[in-house]
Amino acid sequence: MESESLKGKRLLIVDDEPDILETLVELLDTCIVDTAPSYGTALKFIEKNTYDAAIFDIMGVRGLDLLKVAVTRGIPVLMLTAHALNPDALVQSIRDGARAYVPKDEMADIQNFLVDLLEAREGAPHKRFSWFARLKPFFDRKFGSKWREKDRPFWDDFDLKAAVSREELEKTL
Repeated sequence: MESESLKGKRLLIVDDEPDILETLVELLDTCIVDTAPSYGTALKFIEKNTYDAAIFDIMGVRGLDLLKVAVTRGIPVLMLTAHALNPDALVQSIRDGARAYVPKDEMADIQNFLVDLLEAREGAPHKRFSWFARLKPFFDRKFGSKWREKDRPFWDDFDLKAAVSREELEKTL
C-alpha cells in the first residue's frame, strides 16, 4: 500500500553515511531518488531539480541549513537523525519548517512517515502530525516523561495545531 502511494515520487536523501543512503534507497525502491553525501552536493540538487519530498540527516551534512533552503522551495522535509536525537533538535527542526522528525531507529518505517507527509501536503489534515503521534512514546522513553516541559509554549502551540477540527476530518472521510 505505502509503496504504491510513493511510486514515482521524486525524493532527495542527504546523509553522510553511505550505508544509510543505501538502506533508504532500498526501502524507497518505488521512488525516483537522488542521494547526496554532503551539504554542497545536496544544494546543487535542490537548485537543479524539483522534489516531492526530502529526507535530511541533521549532523554531518548541515541538515538544518538544508532544511531552510528546501522550505523556501516548497519541498516538504523529513529530518532523520541519530546523533542529534534530542528535544532541542526536534523543536528547532519543527520551528525551521520540517514536516517530520524521525529517529534513525525508526528508519524501517520510513515509507509510512513519507506517505503521511505527502498526504498531509495534499490536503489530509489528520496526517499532518501523525508522525509525532506515532513517535511520542519513543520520545517519552528516550527523553523522559517531562521532556516537553522545557519548551512548554512551543508544545502547547504544537498540540493546538495538531488537533484536527471536526470539519477538517469530515472533509477527508
